[in-house]
Formats: sequence, C-alpha cells, structure tokens
Amino acid sequence: MQRQELGSRLLPLGRLADTLAITPGTVTSMVKRLAADGLVEYEPRAGARLTARGEGIALQVLRRHRLIELFLVRVMGFEWDEVHEEAEILEHSVSDRMLLRIDEMLGHPTEDPHGDPIPDASGHYLEVELQSLAECRGQYFKIARVGDQDPAFLRFLNEHGLTPGTDVEVLNRDPIADIVTLSTGETSIQIGTAAAARIFVVER
Repeated sequence: MQRQELGSRLLPLGRLADTLAITPGTVTSMVKRLAADGLVEYEPRAGARLTARGEGIALQVLRRHRLIELFLVRVMGFEWDEVHEEAEILEHSVSDRMLLRIDEMLGHPTEDPHGDPIPDASGHYLEVELQSLAECRGQYFKIARVGDQDPAFLRFLNEHGLTPGTDVEVLNRDPIADIVTLSTGETSIQIGTAAAARIFVVER
C-alpha cells in the first residue's frame, strides 16, 4: 500500500462499503463517528480521507497486524492463507511490549508473508513501485506482493510456486483468451488476467 492511498485522496464511501461488505448507510455512520474523533475528513457525496492523526493510527494497526501474520507463519508454522483472520483476533490482545519483542525476534522485517510492507515503530515503510502481472511490460520479473488474501487464491498460488520472492518469466499474453502464461524456471502455468492483476511484481 502506498502512503498516498492511506491519507491524501478522497475514498468514495461506496468503494469502502464494497471492501468491507457492509451497507453504505453503515459506512456513512462509521465515517461520521471517525470524523467527530478527528481521524478522518469527510466530504458528503465525495468521500473521506484520513487525517494525519488517523493515518498515524492506521499505520500502527497495519504494523501490528502484519507483524503478527509473519510471526504466525515463521514461528507458529501457519500457512500464509490461514493467518489473516487469526491476526485480526490477536492484534487486539497483543501488548505493545510483546509486539516489540516479536519485531526483534523476526529481525525487524519489512514485509509480511504476502509481500505487504510492515511500517516500523515510527510508521515509516519502504515504498516500492510495483506493476501487476496483468499490466506489466517486459519479460522477467520477481513477485513482490499478492493483493488478495482470499485463502483459496493464496493456496492456488502456493501450489504453483507463485509466492513473493519467486522469479517469473512472462512467456505469452493472450488478450483474446484472457490468459497469461508464466514460467518459474521449473514449470509453466497459465493464469487468467483477473488473477494476474492481483499479483504484483518488480522487474529484474
């Protein structure tokens, strides 16, 4: 996630409702409460954006969630498709002291199991320009991030070796069939454009 997506642009409430799978009326009420607390700026019929204070809190929530996800994978032996919901439960009970210990134990990581950046204790994180496999131009890439935590999708990627850190070669694009053909060096696989759009890469 880029910093600008957190705070600088107005987010339409309809999009937020779709993402959270709740009604627009519920989202509007929620945003108004956050605005009253000084965490968001709300513009009726236009959308909302985080205030500086709201962004700071959001970054700390992201840090907590993503560190816990990585801890569950590296230390507890969970699969990467199992950790999102577990982390949502644990992030409300893990103390700041324990979170610091987790960060130290993991070696102050900068990415979670899905390739999402982990903000440091000050809320800073490395911003990297990424392209989706559906839109990238070129042939040789490294998978950097997966933009969908649906468990079935993550299991599919894991089964085919399409995980962050993997080098891939784009062998062919077929816009008529809506298919992208990839090679990991060991095997080739065809995926739909919609799936490719959820895999983000850097050129190598």
